Amino acid sequence: MIFSGQDWIIKLLSGDYPVHQAIAIRGIVAVPILLVMIAVTGDLRALLSPRAGWLTVRGLVLMVAYTTYYLAFPSMPLANVVALWFTVPLFVTLLAGPFLGERVGLRRWMVTIAGFVGVLIIVRPLTSAFTLASLLPIASALAYSISALMARRMGETESAPVMSAYQNMVYLLVALVLAAIFGSGRFEGTGDPSLEFLVRGWAMPSARDLTLLAACGVIASVATVLLTQAYRLAEANFIACFEYTAIIWASLGGYWFWNEVPDVYTFVGAALIVAAGFYMLFAAQPAPPPERERI
Repeated sequence: MIFSGQDWIIKLLSGDYPVHQAIAIRGIVAVPILLVMIAVTGDLRALLSPRAGWLTVRGLVLMVAYTTYYLAFPSMPLANVVALWFTVPLFVTLLAGPFLGERVGLRRWMVTIAGFVGVLIIVRPLTSAFTLASLLPIASALAYSISALMARRMGETESAPVMSAYQNMVYLLVALVLAAIFGSGRFEGTGDPSLEFLVRGWAMPSARDLTLLAACGVIASVATVLLTQAYRLAEANFIACFEYTAIIWASLGGYWFWNEVPDVYTFVGAALIVAAGFYMLFAAQPAPPPERERI
């Protein structure tokens, strides 16, 4: 729910600023907040982790995930973007075996296939409705799934604030690199809304816009710690299903702010994807052991 506020802000400002400027401002605000969290809950020396390399790699994977996710905003209704991003639990299920050794039964494989049928209904790859931008949230979901599984593995030794601090420091550094490449605006004028969101030059934000972009840093600090902590404490393919609640806020925000009403294909496809996730959540969990008879 908290992350959805960030989605609204980024989509609202995606026509005026480049994605790397939004991520850089978010990072400038988020990193100090996360460092304070680490200092209060533990020790700043925890940042000197022997897994610093893997924490950085996870940050880079998440940078790919969030950048491709944001780049879809100017080209697609928010509900469509979020619905396609909900393939995260499906990718987590596909990858949980190779990454974590978690057992995935036949029923989960069948439900995963049904979920991807929902993706095809939304994307409609063989029709004129298909756009390359629709692949961006799917790519984001794949990258995010990899990062979630990495959090599950590294959560044995690393705290949620430390992992969140690393990923936001990586966001900031990569955003500054992108700013050095595209910030001058010399690549503008592509005509494609998503590509333009990437290559647009930096602009001086108004007081209102700067406040909104800075709020993304606060949102990110709180939400990433909560989410990372969840993935540390439970099976990745179980936790991922709870993220489906974001479709409620995406649909409401899209309607309130941009008068976006999902079409029937989005409703049907999203229903299949969400149903697949909830099946994994409720029906495909291991049965509890039988209670012993009292003596």
